[in-house]
Amino acid sequence: MSRYRWTILALGTVAQAAYSAAFLGIPVMAPQLRDEYGLSLTQTGVVLAAFSVGSIVTLLPWGLLADRIGERGVLATGLAAASVALGLAAFASGYASLVFLLVVAGGAGASVNAASGRAVMSWFRPSQRGLALGIRQTALPLGGAAAALTLPPIAEAGGTKAGFVVLAGASLATAIAGAAGLREAPPDDDPPLGDVIDPLRDARMWGLAVGSGLIVLAQICIMSFTVLFLHGVRGLSTAAAAGVFAAMQLTGAAVRIAVGSWSDRVGTRIKPLVRLACGISLALALSAALTSASLALFVPAFLVAGTLSLSWNGLAFTATAELAGRSRAGAALGFQQTALAVASGLAPPLFALLVESTSWGVAFALAATMPLAGAGLMRRIPT
Repeated sequence: MSRYRWTILALGTVAQAAYSAAFLGIPVMAPQLRDEYGLSLTQTGVVLAAFSVGSIVTLLPWGLLADRIGERGVLATGLAAASVALGLAAFASGYASLVFLLVVAGGAGASVNAASGRAVMSWFRPSQRGLALGIRQTALPLGGAAAALTLPPIAEAGGTKAGFVVLAGASLATAIAGAAGLREAPPDDDPPLGDVIDPLRDARMWGLAVGSGLIVLAQICIMSFTVLFLHGVRGLSTAAAAGVFAAMQLTGAAVRIAVGSWSDRVGTRIKPLVRLACGISLALALSAALTSASLALFVPAFLVAGTLSLSWNGLAFTATAELAGRSRAGAALGFQQTALAVASGLAPPLFALLVESTSWGVAFALAATMPLAGAGLMRRIPT
């Protein structure tokens, strides 16, 4: 493999970060969105879920298309369309139109998931793949950190309209960069494409997909409600709450790289993945017990839970791509990411309803059980 693989990795990471900035930037702007649109907590949960809901129906088709025509056209087309939808969301006239446009943006931009992952997987050898995809997977926390640091002052100055315009610009810029720089990897010995839906018949793929979906439920509950909880319930300023959120993203990015390298050294993705899932459950259960404790106790525990909740995605992503092989990686990643999108779409409104009917502590405690269930499923996957 040539040194151009590092260019591919950089392009894939930046493109994914732009999509992630929108996905995680909406929760960062949640307090302003509630005020501007007069939303209840449950309606806010629907807005936070809209991006994921849009991707549910498009992730697998985007992945199949990437296997057929390559990554460049898929990535560029999807991000350009997402840019248009985010730009229109800046001028949404009400709750319904805002939700609709965010659903469209999420569905269009979801092209980057399978396209960038397939590109990186294709350009790196197995001995480097955990590290490379771990770096690529830092895009979600880095995009989230960028959103957390930049969107609060932007939204304070120009409202959520300004925030959506910035997110639209980032998507458009990375669409252009992907169109200009991505190219197919050299041929390898992987079997020809054949039946592109083979990954959907593989029991290992179902175990990875469902197990990943259970783990991501806890991750999304943390990511979607950190700013709202710390600002609205615990009294931190929006900027301070966003700072805690940004810290989670930055530490999560570092841990993603570390666990990717760890998986390369031990030669398996599943065993580290199972251990991380158990760690997420323990850390989130501790945070749930501390929701009414002093911030000096709660914030460090919640920071650890948030960091661990961001740590595992690269391993699941790598395991999925490797089990499928290069020629079917797009379909496999699209399938696995669809499971994550379903869980991500369900988590915010269900969590909000649970909080309104019980308490924040009970809601976080129930979320903490999900990664344990996911670990139980994935423990059975042959390594």
